[in-house]
Parts: sequence; C-alpha cells; structure tokens
Amino acid sequence: MAEKLAPENRHSFVHNGKTVFEWDQTLEEVNMYIPLPPNVPAKQFYCKIQSQHVELGIKGSSPYLNHDLTRPVKTDSSFWTLEDDVMHITLQKRDKGQTWASPILGQGQLDPYASDLEQKRLMLQRFQEENPGFDFSQAQFSGTCPDPRTFMGGIRSD
Repeated sequence: MAEKLAPENRHSFVHNGKTVFEWDQTLEEVNMYIPLPPNVPAKQFYCKIQSQHVELGIKGSSPYLNHDLTRPVKTDSSFWTLEDDVMHITLQKRDKGQTWASPILGQGQLDPYASDLEQKRLMLQRFQEENPGFDFSQAQFSGTCPDPRTFMGGIRSD
C-alpha cells in the first residue's frame, strides 16, 4: 500500500541544460540525487549538512553546491551516501508533513500545479499512515488540499 503513495518520479533542477540535482520527498524526508563528476575517488567528495544549509564538493576545490535549504532539517538524522557516481542526500524534515517546493531555497521550485500534486500525494500518505487498515491510493481531493502538516491537529516532531 505505501508503495502506491511513494513518489512516482523525481523532480529535476536543470541549469544550462545540465541536471544539477533530482529530488523527491515523503512526509518525513527530502531526498536529493546529485550526479558527480566521473573519475574522482569517492574519498575526495564531502558533504556538510547543517540545519538550514547544505554544502558539497570535492576536497580542495570550491563547493559544487553551497546553498540554504528551503526548510530546516534534523541534522542528527540526515545523512549522505555515494553510489554509482551519484551523491544521495537524505534530509530529515524538522516539521514532518511539510510540503517542500524544492530542497534548495530559490533553486528548481515546483510550479503551482506540481506543488499542488505533491501536497495531495503527501496528504494521502498521511491518511495512510494514520489509518493503516485503509486503502487511500485511489482517493481524490475536490478543491484545495489541506496542508498535510496541520490536517487533523497536525504532527510536529522537533
């Protein structure tokens, strides 16, 4: 059931025809996928995740990405890994259920239609989490979707 409500595809931030990063989100986390330059040893890459900032690059060079995050994250449960020339960054949302328009402030924002679809998908994910015996995968919203974070009293985990 949860698989039906998982992100179907990744959002992309493309600059000058090149994919800078792809990303998706769940109620609890935002995942970034950053293609890395080939032929650089894995030990040379670094990533620093702060509450509202992320920096990554190759040691001894200017950072490849050095930006503020859209929303605050829990640094103690956020992490990064390298696999097949892709850096995967998992950012644990400080406010569970909050819909992010992009992981990076001002970069690759979702358009209003895509943002609405994302909010609806997260709302259905929240319904599923709160009512595990029910199948909400075919549910539809008529009108404006409520904020998944504040619906039914809201979830807040600090």
